[in-house]
Amino acid sequence: MATSSITSPLADKAAGLVSQIRGPVIRQDDSQFDTARRVYNQMIDRSPLVIIQCADAADVVAGVQLAREHDLDLSVRGGDHSVAGFGTNDDGVVLDLRQMSNVHIDPQCKLASVGGGATWGDVDHAAWAFGLATPGGILSTTGVGGLGLGGGFGHLTRRFGLVVDNIRSLDVVTAEGKLVRASHDEHPDLFWALRGGGGNFGVVTRFELQLHEVPAVYGGPIFYPVSEAETVLRFYRDFIADAPRELSAFFGFHIAPAAPFVPEHLHLQPMCVIMVAYSGPGDGAKELIRPIRDVAQVALDLAGPIPYPALNSMFDALYPPGLHHYWKADFVEELTDEAIAVHIQHGPNVPSALSMMHLYPLDGAVHDVDEDATAFNHRDVRFSHVICAIDADASHMPAYREWVRSYWSALHPHSSEAGYVNFLMDEGEDRIRATYGDNYDRLAGIKAKWDSGNLFHMNQNIQPATTR
Repeated sequence: MATSSITSPLADKAAGLVSQIRGPVIRQDDSQFDTARRVYNQMIDRSPLVIIQCADAADVVAGVQLAREHDLDLSVRGGDHSVAGFGTNDDGVVLDLRQMSNVHIDPQCKLASVGGGATWGDVDHAAWAFGLATPGGILSTTGVGGLGLGGGFGHLTRRFGLVVDNIRSLDVVTAEGKLVRASHDEHPDLFWALRGGGGNFGVVTRFELQLHEVPAVYGGPIFYPVSEAETVLRFYRDFIADAPRELSAFFGFHIAPAAPFVPEHLHLQPMCVIMVAYSGPGDGAKELIRPIRDVAQVALDLAGPIPYPALNSMFDALYPPGLHHYWKADFVEELTDEAIAVHIQHGPNVPSALSMMHLYPLDGAVHDVDEDATAFNHRDVRFSHVICAIDADASHMPAYREWVRSYWSALHPHSSEAGYVNFLMDEGEDRIRATYGDNYDRLAGIKAKWDSGNLFHMNQNIQPATTR
């Protein structure tokens, strides 16, 4: 039963719906409200009218009906990593799905049935027992829903594609409060839009994901002195273009943390890094990665045999909830000499041990899929970069944000007009249109069909198409 009911002018009308909810319903005057309303990005400070900690799809239906009937903002919270703050609002309804985190593995069919509030750590743990895995980010605390509906890439993407390329079906609560199945055979328009269109079209309560045999992984970060950054980045550009798909590697700028696994003389020193993840035959890893180790002086080498769940959770402890985040990002069609020069100018000035720049490869299996096969567009780009200011102290953020903005502004002329939707903050409609490119008008039409009133607008919003 719900732990409380709404007390507001809506109480009489909403009481019937709230009584149907099995999970906790937390309102503004409840003692646990302040804890329940907090989100991953501490820069976001909002107070919803009610937080429904959904136990099942029926709770989601009730919450959607409540928001629709009373014209309230509706936010959906899965893994809670939305740096733009879409998982919460002021004086609206929040559907917190994190109790819906069950994962069922079918090892014969290599399929995972995943609750809408599960994290990638939940999926990794359940699948690895059967020697299986699927692409899913680089932090295991990230939600399957948020990452997956926006496209989703990670350590296995060059080999197996984006998360959206591995979705086989979805259970969705629509704006009308109906639970439907979306797949290639059922509501294919909705299925197409959800695979890249973010949270614009409904609340996904279950994902069916394709799994792949990944019996062994060799991976981890290889750090170099920042003075070697130009040599390493030029090498990385050429190396990853020809690397077999079993190998993923991304480049980054970091400050080495003052952690036990880092030699003391490297603590808080600016570094560049190549993070490798090889999922092919185990006996080929060391030789394949040898050029990465030989390209320049290595300051710290942490790559080696590692279970995939451990690789995908390697950075979890560095990025707990409650930090302040500010990000800017772009897709990159070609990593030009001019772009490398910008990276070398700005990257070594990374301002804190938690801040970073990452350059992720988006080639390999990503390029095998047609541009219009899913709502995720820009299948022709080669990389996505993200520049992140992250710190526990809010007073540091103004200066750190300036580093992000200056870096991004200098890189943007050498990048695509579009960015990865999961990395965007509040950047306006033009940026959203550029990100979806040729797919935007089709998405707007599907939005008009499934959510003409734009109930699901707490997202990188696609406006419903209007008829004239």
